[in-house]
Amino acid sequence: MTTPLEAAYDADAFRATAHALMDQLADYLKAALGGGTAMPVLPWVPPAVNQERFATPFPEVPSQEPSGLFAALMARVLEGSHHLHHPRYVGHQVTAPLPLAALCDAVSSLLNNGMAVYEMGPVATAMEHHVLAWMASTLGLPPSTRGVLTSGGSAGNLTALLAARQTKAGYDAWNGGAHAGPPLTVLVPRTAHYCLARAVRIMGWGEGGLTPVDVDAHFRVRPDALEGALEDATRKGRKVIAVVASAGSTATGAFDPLEPVADFAEAHGLWFHVDGAHGAAASLSPKYRAQVRGIERADSVVWDAHKGLLMPALVTAVLFRDGARSFDAFSQEASYLFHGDDARPYSDVGLRTLECTKEMMPLKVYACLSVLGTRVFEEAVTASYDQARGFAAKLSATPDFEVAVAPDCNIVCFRHTPAHVPEAGWDALQARLREALVTRGDFYLVQTRLPRGVYLRTTLIHPLTRDEDLDALLETLREAARG
Repeated sequence: MTTPLEAAYDADAFRATAHALMDQLADYLKAALGGGTAMPVLPWVPPAVNQERFATPFPEVPSQEPSGLFAALMARVLEGSHHLHHPRYVGHQVTAPLPLAALCDAVSSLLNNGMAVYEMGPVATAMEHHVLAWMASTLGLPPSTRGVLTSGGSAGNLTALLAARQTKAGYDAWNGGAHAGPPLTVLVPRTAHYCLARAVRIMGWGEGGLTPVDVDAHFRVRPDALEGALEDATRKGRKVIAVVASAGSTATGAFDPLEPVADFAEAHGLWFHVDGAHGAAASLSPKYRAQVRGIERADSVVWDAHKGLLMPALVTAVLFRDGARSFDAFSQEASYLFHGDDARPYSDVGLRTLECTKEMMPLKVYACLSVLGTRVFEEAVTASYDQARGFAAKLSATPDFEVAVAPDCNIVCFRHTPAHVPEAGWDALQARLREALVTRGDFYLVQTRLPRGVYLRTTLIHPLTRDEDLDALLETLREAARG
């Protein structure tokens, strides 16, 4: 007699369940991509409601056949989740992933090959090497470049700054601690992602570990402000070890002028890091590659594949111009894992990344590049940047809308300014409009606060969002403002 545990691993039962799930997912994908009002982008309910909906005693034994229970549960999950494949999802910087990549995640989960050491993930380790080499080449980085894939831009930026610290601090901070030498700091644009401020605090540098650098009216770092920021940090007793630039900032999508920042870093012997989590993908587009001119001079670069490369979250590349520097972020001994550490083999990924049991991150990137080709990604980046410029132009030509700044990439910040609402009420109006659209499920967009006030923020990251969807967004905002 088959035990419940044996039944849970039965290949034939898995085959039947998987086939049914694929049909379910294909039907869902078709409905989501169809867009319009037939399916809400986000079936909004308050947190307490969903918590109650999914309350369960987790029975000791199932009351029905597991396959039927699973199908019913997946139906509830699909119905109640946020639908990023809906063309009217224009919210956060998380893409509508390629269906092929999602299948790779299923393979990765079933194989469960961790990647700390080569023998636990031999295929994934080889794939990661080639994926990173392709990304480095795309950015124009030299053949000496090596790196790792890690779990998101926050982990990626921390990894890069840990390497910068070990290389430029002038003392062994990894083994001696944060106070084994003078207090350190990095120069960072005021518009940089909050994860950089979090990273320096994690490293024990405190608030002063981040020295802000002023930005211009387009929210790009001012190269002429770098010298003053360096002098200010030095006066405060901080040793500056690095300068960070953004290629596609989170709030507005601004690209800092990388060439002059690289010149400054070189002149002062500083580590040059580029947070290209969102915008490094511009390097794929012949039309927009100039946005990242100078990135090839960086000592380290972060690039999120779950943004411009249409991958499921999370897959972030951390690339080091000098491949040997990739070992500097994490340096401790672990004899039960790593043997012959003096050789520091690149094949043991755990020597260079935050994770130990890392999933097969490169599989989905490698598979999609191999099977679909690189032009798919080039076209997706170019089309989204084109669409953002067209949308901004339309907004600028419309009397009742205002664009915060001309877009550098696929992020557009704007606000509705109808004549019947005084300027003093514009901030409250944007917040009210966003809440109305999101809770009704018509669209999903976010908001941000800029020096002139609150703006609606759209990221045109879904490759199948149409201009008609954006026209409908403006009409829906107008209707909500009148209501």
